[in-house]
Amino acid sequence: MPEAAPPSETLQSDGLPTPRRYWAIASVCLALTMTVLDSSIANVALPVIARDFGAQPAESIWIVNAYQLAIVISLLPLASLGEIVGFRRVYQLGLAVFTIASLACALSRNLPMLTAARALQGFGAAGVMSVNGGLVRFIYPIRQLGRGIGINAIVVSASAAIGPSIAAGVLALGPWPWLFAINLPGGAVALLLAARVLPENPLSGRAFDYWSAILNALTFGLVISGVDVVTRTSAKVLGSLQVVVGLAAGALLAWREWPRRRPLVPFDLLRNPLFALSVATSIASFAAQMLAFVSLPFHFENTLHRSQVATGLLLTPWPVAVAFAAPVAGWLADRFSTAILCAIGLMTFACGLTALVFMPAAPGDVAIGWRMAVCGLGFGFFQSPNNRMMLSSAPRDRVGAAGGMLGTARLTGQTTGAVLTAMLLHLLGSKGEVACLALAASFAVVGAAFSALRWRRP
Repeated sequence: MPEAAPPSETLQSDGLPTPRRYWAIASVCLALTMTVLDSSIANVALPVIARDFGAQPAESIWIVNAYQLAIVISLLPLASLGEIVGFRRVYQLGLAVFTIASLACALSRNLPMLTAARALQGFGAAGVMSVNGGLVRFIYPIRQLGRGIGINAIVVSASAAIGPSIAAGVLALGPWPWLFAINLPGGAVALLLAARVLPENPLSGRAFDYWSAILNALTFGLVISGVDVVTRTSAKVLGSLQVVVGLAAGALLAWREWPRRRPLVPFDLLRNPLFALSVATSIASFAAQMLAFVSLPFHFENTLHRSQVATGLLLTPWPVAVAFAAPVAGWLADRFSTAILCAIGLMTFACGLTALVFMPAAPGDVAIGWRMAVCGLGFGFFQSPNNRMMLSSAPRDRVGAAGGMLGTARLTGQTTGAVLTAMLLHLLGSKGEVACLALAASFAVVGAAFSALRWRRP
């Protein structure tokens, strides 16, 4: 491994020289893989964790929700902090917190302890995700920036999709705490690489906006948790109050941030219709993905009576299809309309989800597998072109904010999907499993409509 270059060398160069560039992107991809994997890797184990802790399925969903919610409320503030103190520093701190929290998850002895550890793990993951786009901008020279964005998109897509398959393999060899313990060696390696090869970035010189960060956390945290309280518990008044206070905080945040030149919440980018429609498309598609990914393990294990290992294997055609479709879609995006490509992908995704809804009562493995493959083809065909459009439609000096918004859109959609899954499972019981898939198909159709609206926009 080469000696780390001094900060002055990094700031003056257009990207990092090889082979340091390869080591740097390896560090970023390793950390990003772990943080995205942990968004989905626990899904397969939710039924067994719920049984071990004597919890109801709707309660165990917060093992997923706590992680997602912590990332959502802290992603944009940490992206802003990266412009102030440096992307590299925020990345290293986030990775260290994520690794320590993974150990706490593995050692948890009850559901509240595991939920708290997952929340801490989410804050660490946000440190990695928030500055990932900014780091890629300084790792690659401008002429190869598209290549770096493409690698990023493939890592995120593949990591989110293969989580269930990896979980099935781990659960076949050991108990569920190993799902979190496997992050320890990966985190140590990524931290070692980061300390030696990651670039510095020019600092903005402005002060961190603590009030906007607090309002951002209140908006996302209160609205999402309030909706869960209303739908899952009898405390309807308390949940409704949380939602109202969260919406009020969001309105105050918008009033405070809207006129600013470089706001913590990138309203300057959202004024661009192309960027705004790309964000809406991303939110709808990832809500559909999470509705399916959280509900399918329960459906396979509880209703179709498959084992944990069989459940993981039945989920595998999805990531395999994503791995096939994503590079093809990236190649086509250089030649055809990204809006149309994304719409085609999301309509294919909707068709796969609809086919899952109308499965026979006792489907065979092949009948399940081809439906999962159609979902993966559609989702993989959508994601890379959409991410590319989001980042390329933002000014170059706002690529950090665009990257933060890309992650926020993805995680807002995933958190929405997870909360809706908890609500439907609580209200409908086992019938909620199929209802989640039907709602996921509806979200995919809405995402396709948003994408089509981008056609021929400059």
